[in-house]
Amino acid sequence: MADPPRAAVRELTVLPRAPLVAAVAALLYALWPSAQAPTAAAAEQEWTAEPAVGGRPYVYLEGLPGTVLEDRVSVTNRGARPLTVRLSTTGTQWLAFAQNPVTVPARTRADVPFAMTVPASAAPGDRSARIVASADGREVAVPVHVRVGGPELAALTVEDVRVDGDLIRYTLVNRGNTVLTPRLSVRADGLTGELLRRPARALSVELGPGRRLDLTEPWPDRPALDSVDITLRATAPGAEPAEATVSALYVRWGPVIAGVLGLGAAAGCLALWRARARPAPHEPTSPERHLAQAGVQR
Repeated sequence: MADPPRAAVRELTVLPRAPLVAAVAALLYALWPSAQAPTAAAAEQEWTAEPAVGGRPYVYLEGLPGTVLEDRVSVTNRGARPLTVRLSTTGTQWLAFAQNPVTVPARTRADVPFAMTVPASAAPGDRSARIVASADGREVAVPVHVRVGGPELAALTVEDVRVDGDLIRYTLVNRGNTVLTPRLSVRADGLTGELLRRPARALSVELGPGRRLDLTEPWPDRPALDSVDITLRATAPGAEPAEATVSALYVRWGPVIAGVLGLGAAAGCLALWRARARPAPHEPTSPERHLAQAGVQR
């Protein structure tokens, strides 16, 4: 087979290689964008905080008043450099960390012990808190559920019932140590009898121990003029029913004034009609005329 022409060989050998290499590098750079920089999701996963005991999304502690409860929270640093994490809590002041802040080496998991001291005066019931880990301008919260042992007491009261226009305002108070899901019924009686009756219904609220909650009941069709006794009755599982009654005088001045003016106008018309219908009085006659008409001479 004949050799290719020398001119063609020379043309192939002098083809510049630098642009070709640059083109291939640009193509690879476009095909693998993850090689440019870590994505936001990957950056967020460079470190995490969670309960040290796996398989649950929160820390659970249980004990009697006066006891010390211990557990651990895990901080995992998946990054390539050491990470300093600060720990804080919300919801309770009972918790203290064995080390704070904590520096976690690269690609390492650190379990940080903490202790919760339950005050001797703490009432039995449920509590909630959070452990907040902060690093690199980011925060991760770990929920903490605490149950203080002892006899449970469910107690509910209805307070501060008052009338405000078309609203009945009241306050529910959890006087016990358990979480309550209250129900409410409303009754109103006036001078003429029953004006309002709403059967018990569940309120879309949860009332924690010691919590107060201000609520309202609408009454758009309240009476225009009446003296009313309004009774609110609240119940919750395990708690004695609670009642509160308030007396209110409903006066809608617009209809009342209109009624008074109407009555006044009617009374005036009646008086005018009577005055016009009354016959004119006869002229009085003199004694002489009466005697003359009777044929009597003086």
